[in-house]
Amino acid sequence: MTTIVNSPKGDPAVREDTPGATRTPRRPGRIRRLGLPYLLLLPALLLEILVHLLPIAMGFVMAFKQLTQNFLHDWGTAPWAGLANFDVAVDFNEPVGKALLHSFWVTCVFTLMSVGLCWLLGTAAAVFMQETFTGRGFLRTLFLVPYALPVYAAVITWAFMFQRDNGLVNHVLHDQLGLTDGHPFWLIGDNSFFALLTVSVWKGWPFAFLIVMAGLQNIPKELYEAAAMDGAGIWQQIRRITLPSLRPVNQVLVLVLFLWTFNDFNTPFVLFGRAAPEAADLISVHIYQSSFATWNFGTGAAMSVLLLLFLLLVTGIYLVLTSRGRKVSRG
Repeated sequence: MTTIVNSPKGDPAVREDTPGATRTPRRPGRIRRLGLPYLLLLPALLLEILVHLLPIAMGFVMAFKQLTQNFLHDWGTAPWAGLANFDVAVDFNEPVGKALLHSFWVTCVFTLMSVGLCWLLGTAAAVFMQETFTGRGFLRTLFLVPYALPVYAAVITWAFMFQRDNGLVNHVLHDQLGLTDGHPFWLIGDNSFFALLTVSVWKGWPFAFLIVMAGLQNIPKELYEAAAMDGAGIWQQIRRITLPSLRPVNQVLVLVLFLWTFNDFNTPFVLFGRAAPEAADLISVHIYQSSFATWNFGTGAAMSVLLLLFLLLVTGIYLVLTSRGRKVSRG
């Protein structure tokens, strides 16, 4: 005889009163409940494939094709070029390879300086904001304004400020402070690198400030109190307590800032336009110019693939080194 009983979870279950009876198989309703989370993730997965994975795959295919303006109407009919596009990109004895190598080194120097300054300013501001004082909430909000502003609006404003004759930067540096002999050009020539670096740091350091400030909330105040009672000064507390405690946060922060800065396209494109000066020729804009200025999309795609492989290599090495550092510190 079969009876219906209620399980502890409130679901009806079948119990066999006859000896040796077997349990009933799992019901289809439970299977549907287990598959519901994956069903809810399906739209996001499809969008990820359409927005990111599919263009990446198409870029890989374009890198091996002789794709020019003659095949834009049907790029699938472009002839295969094999590794010819990569050979042109890495031939540093030819103009294309020399220009790409120069852009790569400019991007490396720019990224190191921008990430370093963003981390330094963000950490210093976050440590300063740990103390309670009047107006701390207002300063926190003010510090986050560059991060909250739209990129295009902020960079266009900086472009007006860097104007030679009527820009605010030259007005302050020359007319008010007298630090320059004349009104220098900031958007052309060698000064363009420092103009780009200024905008990048101004735009990026609030993110570092936000992340480090969140990480500081997890450090017990008792550690600082005990260190102060032992006679440790502010610098010793930062060196012995703050920085070691923030190591996991800083490892992720530096990697994110590196990837964002190395791939940054919006800032130099809005600041300088389609043709960036040689001193501020970041590799993202250089690839854009190599693709759309010369209409050689195959070579541009090959440069993009090389950039992706470089970033994957650097990220992998960085993750291996930081994971080893964590294991050594724990041991």
